[in-house]
Amino acid sequence: MKLATFKVGTEQLVGAVDGDEVVVIDVPDMRTLFELGAPVKDQAEKRLTKRRFKLADVKLCAPIQPKKIFHTAGNYAEHAHEGDRSNWVAAIKPWIVFFQNVDAIIGPDDPVVYPEHLTKCLDYELELCVLLAKPGKFFTEKEASDYIGGYVIFNDITARDIQRREMESANFCFSKSIDTFCPFGPWIVTPDEIPDPYNLNLELRVNGEKRQISNSSHMSVTIPQLLSKFSPLGYNAGDILTTGTVSGVAAFSADPEAWYLKPGDVMEAEIEKIGVLRNKVISWKEAYGVDAPAWQGF
Repeated sequence: MKLATFKVGTEQLVGAVDGDEVVVIDVPDMRTLFELGAPVKDQAEKRLTKRRFKLADVKLCAPIQPKKIFHTAGNYAEHAHEGDRSNWVAAIKPWIVFFQNVDAIIGPDDPVVYPEHLTKCLDYELELCVLLAKPGKFFTEKEASDYIGGYVIFNDITARDIQRREMESANFCFSKSIDTFCPFGPWIVTPDEIPDPYNLNLELRVNGEKRQISNSSHMSVTIPQLLSKFSPLGYNAGDILTTGTVSGVAAFSADPEAWYLKPGDVMEAEIEKIGVLRNKVISWKEAYGVDAPAWQGF
């Protein structure tokens, strides 16, 4: 089942995607649906209504507003290797985790606003993410599969020049948490539709040009290992755990300046069996009607 949050006029609704239509689910928001108990698909089916809308007639939103985003990194060796080749400021190792800014979340087709006064090196990172089906803490790797409530696409927008400075202190939160830097979508896919999350093709395109091409089979750790490893921090139903990006980011390319994002660029983050998350980069002036503030770059 594909679960979406969408708007019809001023009304925001939760629904199940059915072909080219979306069927309304009788819950106030997506997090409430997850909080009703696992499995999420069963809870959704109980609450399906007769209200239907054409997908073409609705505005898809970020599928969920979680309490927490567990942002993990270093889980694809290929990304670490390209960092080493480019002499990145620090090694990219497994088991990196930090909390992401939930207020930076945007949905499909929402613009990523380029904060030109803060960064000159805007980058993309395609990631597969897991949604927590239920609350939990201190659980084992064997128990972790019971906590998988769905999958979603994340494009981890990163200000690389800020990140370089942050990583000198072994930290990189600010560079990834600026407003609009957390696109998620286009919807949540329940686990029954993805029985094998380790054989999914991943591709990110900028203006149609393929930048990141990989497969989830390249992940060096498993999703249950990640979920269990960080469970002492405590999960809520509907929380998101990211699984790290693959090779092909602009910063580690042969010509980073040519590949860094610019206003007008359109990103398409695609994962097999989930869909395509599309977002356009816009300038500060286009977003707010005024020029960006004076340069405050790190």
